Amino acid sequence: MTGLDAAGCQAARAGFAERTALDLTAVRALETADRTHTLWTDADRAWASRAAAEVVGEGGSLQAFLAERARLALARLGERFKALPRAVRALCWRPWLGTVIVVGAFAAGVAIDRIGDSQRINVLAPPVLTLLAWNLAVYALLAIRFVTSYGDAAPPGPLRRAVTSLAGGLRKPLGAGELGTALANFASDWSRIVAPLYAARAARILHLAAALLASGLLAGLYLRGMVFEYRASWESTFLDAGNVRGLLASALAPGAALTGMAVPAAEALAAIRAPAGENAARWLHLMAANVALVVIVPRVLLALFAWCVERHRATHLPIALAEPYFQRLLTGFAGGPARVHVVPYSYAVPPTATAGLERLIARAFGAGATLTIGPPVSYGGEDTPVTVPASGHAGSVVALFNATATPEREAHGAFLTAVVTRLAPGGTLIALVDESAFNARWGDAAARRDERRHAWRELCAQQRVPLGFVDLAALAADAADGAAELAAAAAAIDRLLTEASR
Repeated sequence: MTGLDAAGCQAARAGFAERTALDLTAVRALETADRTHTLWTDADRAWASRAAAEVVGEGGSLQAFLAERARLALARLGERFKALPRAVRALCWRPWLGTVIVVGAFAAGVAIDRIGDSQRINVLAPPVLTLLAWNLAVYALLAIRFVTSYGDAAPPGPLRRAVTSLAGGLRKPLGAGELGTALANFASDWSRIVAPLYAARAARILHLAAALLASGLLAGLYLRGMVFEYRASWESTFLDAGNVRGLLASALAPGAALTGMAVPAAEALAAIRAPAGENAARWLHLMAANVALVVIVPRVLLALFAWCVERHRATHLPIALAEPYFQRLLTGFAGGPARVHVVPYSYAVPPTATAGLERLIARAFGAGATLTIGPPVSYGGEDTPVTVPASGHAGSVVALFNATATPEREAHGAFLTAVVTRLAPGGTLIALVDESAFNARWGDAAARRDERRHAWRELCAQQRVPLGFVDLAALAADAADGAAELAAAAAAIDRLLTEASR
């Protein structure tokens, strides 16, 4: 990481609170999508950084600086683009939907007014036994997923995805132009960042809903049992009293152990076979105890566990501060302007290319970036010491080549190796090939250009150095097409720096 001390590196690995992460993601999406800096100018960006630094003070943490800058930027951006605050609100979690699901589950349980015929309980019939079987199947599935996906993020099931989609609002906002692109990127980035948190939140809601569905079922049974007499019986085409006794003894064992009420013997069960029956009080108690032990208590414990996971994730959402976008902001706050050192190889950089390089570095690294162009290393001089920033002054180093040269492993490859060995800890190295002279000599010779680019890509891939191609003379132009090329080149620099930091 460029220009950050140990404390800064530690902060870069830390997570952010949910609201702060949402603001950071929204502002980052707009600033990176606005490549031409027309929606959010350089002056706006500088103001946001300066104002945030003043608020947090010199002793403020890097995280506090980023959070304050995002808050200030989002407030100003919201005044200009009303769609941005709406998009932020649309992607926030809707807590009321969880309440609706949980309350609705309890109401659904209460509304189930019969287990068999009216005022008659068939002790073999759903929904109580079906409820138990379904919850046991869920526990088995959770156990299997835990074992098979231990240490990995298991994909959420259909119910969790449905709850997340409804309550999390993970729908891409509509829009056109760079603002529309920014909003779409924001929705995509946020859904990726927040997915583990929303999965835990949906799990908590679903576990509570299952517990309250069972509680509502029992509450409805007992409430109706106060004013109606339920009669218990059973009927079956294939089972006799002995089979039914064995089945019920296994299914209702937890409730029997809790209440101390044993399942009646086969003779007693034979006596209540339909159309006969008996008062269903003891069966209701057995079923209620069974449901409490098998459904309600485990589901509440699972909801509590999901809540703990949710609480942790809600305050530790991961933001990749190693990305060039955040590194530029953090370097400007903690270590002053970014430092970029260019080392040309067998290339005397002409004034027009130098002007284009200065514009590119200012756009990619910020207007306050410090650019140093070292003396060219002569062809065959790769064994001589290469001038790069001294140790302790980590920065970005750019190895600059001329596209008219044919890349050679013994020369250009050896030069890259020498630069890597001299690179300060925490520094990053990327390679740029200037195609200014190549384009001036061969013009639109696409086949020749592709062949030359392929050779450069092979060389840099062998050296594991990220590579980009630029026309520095074109970047020096003030025309509209030059501005577009400058924006594209700056975006390419971001990608190269991201690759180099991995």
